[in-house]
Amino acid sequence: MCTTNRKPCSKHAISAGFPSAIAALLACLWLALVLAGTTAHAAKPSDTAGIVGVTYADATLEPDGLPVEQRRVTLPFRWDHEFPGRGGRATYRIGLPPSAVPRDEPAALLMSGVGSQVTVSFNDALVASYGTLGDPGHDASKSNLLVPVAAALRREGQAQSLVVRTTIQRQRGAGLGNVQYGTEGALSALYRSQQNWRNTSAIVYAVSLLLMGGLAGGLWLRQRDALYGCFALAALSGVARNLDRVWPDVPVSWPLWGAVVAVCYACHIGLIARFVLLVLERNPPWLVRSIHAALALSVALACASFAFARPLLWTAGLVILQLTSIVCLPYVVHGALIARRRIAAVLMAAGTMAILAGAHDLLLVRMGLFGGADYTLTPHAMFFFVMILAGLVVERYSRTVDDYSALNANLAARVAEREDQLRAAFETMRQQQQTQAVLLERQRIMREIHDGVGSQLVGLLNVVTQTTPDRVVVEEHVKLALDEMRMAVDSLQPTHDDLPTVLATLRYRLQPRLDAAGIELVWDVAVMPALAPFAAQAALQLQRILLEAFTNVLKHARATRIVMHASWHSEATPPLVRIVLTDNGRGLPSAPGDARHAGHGIANMRSRAQSIGAQLHIETASDAGGGTRLRLDWPCALP
Repeated sequence: MCTTNRKPCSKHAISAGFPSAIAALLACLWLALVLAGTTAHAAKPSDTAGIVGVTYADATLEPDGLPVEQRRVTLPFRWDHEFPGRGGRATYRIGLPPSAVPRDEPAALLMSGVGSQVTVSFNDALVASYGTLGDPGHDASKSNLLVPVAAALRREGQAQSLVVRTTIQRQRGAGLGNVQYGTEGALSALYRSQQNWRNTSAIVYAVSLLLMGGLAGGLWLRQRDALYGCFALAALSGVARNLDRVWPDVPVSWPLWGAVVAVCYACHIGLIARFVLLVLERNPPWLVRSIHAALALSVALACASFAFARPLLWTAGLVILQLTSIVCLPYVVHGALIARRRIAAVLMAAGTMAILAGAHDLLLVRMGLFGGADYTLTPHAMFFFVMILAGLVVERYSRTVDDYSALNANLAARVAEREDQLRAAFETMRQQQQTQAVLLERQRIMREIHDGVGSQLVGLLNVVTQTTPDRVVVEEHVKLALDEMRMAVDSLQPTHDDLPTVLATLRYRLQPRLDAAGIELVWDVAVMPALAPFAAQAALQLQRILLEAFTNVLKHARATRIVMHASWHSEATPPLVRIVLTDNGRGLPSAPGDARHAGHGIANMRSRAQSIGAQLHIETASDAGGGTRLRLDWPCALP
């Protein structure tokens, strides 16, 4: 049963079971390929109608540095088994039965493992040539050869003569394999079957290794994971071995190309062993050092083998690689059977197949023991690791997606939690700001009542407590107290960003008093742009300055006309509102004893102007007949 606290069970079941599914599928595929290949290579000629198999050939063998030998050889014949480390020439003469192919059907020859360069003669006529005899630039042994035979060349009622001449380079694994003679149709079908097993599979493996090696290399560049780096090197080094199986005209001279292929093969096997340990995350230092030492020794033996024409050295290198793989197998078995790791079970299946395939190629193909074999299994077994890496990439990708999903969910939960905290903090701050704004407004109203209405009431109290209070003075104090109260109430209205409305409110409050005093008011307030909101305190201070100015005109100026100008001056620095109040009264006092010097009205006006950042100028209005002009410059910002 799959249980987990973090992720859905289905995702883990899929990602965890993916390598096992890949293992089962590819195990069946690999076994099918091996059985198909074994059947294709081991099929007897008698198994197919119209095909005659050749068992023996009369050979003239001319190994370099040794006497010429003439003897009958059994097919398939491996030159490197008979003359290890030597090249030479060989001529094979084969007699074919006269009635093998019906007269009215086209005939053909099918040969495998012939090389390295070949000419084929049928009844003393040259019918095919593969490469130039003695030129190592071509290796005909890498593919099966289908040679059509013209009907005119066949001898009726007589044995047919087949002569195969070859030149062989040392350590190239050439000779003369199976030779079959029969109808062209039957041999063509067999040829295609063998080509699919030998050549098509090699091309598929080479392309797959190249793609997966490139993918692993790209992942290593991004993540610097040794697992990907190791597989990238292993896969890319395995490409050379598979290409060599199907590439007859390699542009590298022999035996240099043989050394290159051997070194790449050694790196391929050794690095795959290291890759297995990295997948299992079991890296005992002694075993890691042993793999590195075995790899270095195998590479050195491969180079020495082809440099000094000693094939036994490369055989020893292959034995070392095989033993290294066997030493790694117990760790894989432990992970599969003891630790119960799925990937270890997959690796155990793949490793066992690879070791068995390596033993087959080493003992039967290379050494020719137990009857020998002419087909290799290691490339097919090693391809299994390509699919294992594909499964690992998918599994790691699924795990990464799950981790990112869990991380995103965790982050989303934390963000939501933090948003709730911020929302609560913002609400608390908003409530505190509202409470503070209410307190500040209350304090302002209390201060305004105290400084405005309160001071007028105190003055009124002083007047009414006199023995004979002056009615006019009492009335003046009452009116001032009412004006102060009305301005305090007006300051509570939401018109703090509309200066014309503030001024109009003041006019509305003062107009009855001006009418009662017989003073004409000329109101000239220009159109102004929308200003940035200003505080209620600033509006109240502006009203008080103007109220004080109008009160002074009413009390002292004896004026009959007041002109009120208000305008916006954007050209000033900074931009400002200019308010000009001009009367036609007596003007400013000229003598110190003048009653208009009494009190602190002008000083209070300047103080109020300074509190809102404005400048107050009071001067004689010569153009108004000697009256007084008050100019207030108030810097204001635009929204």
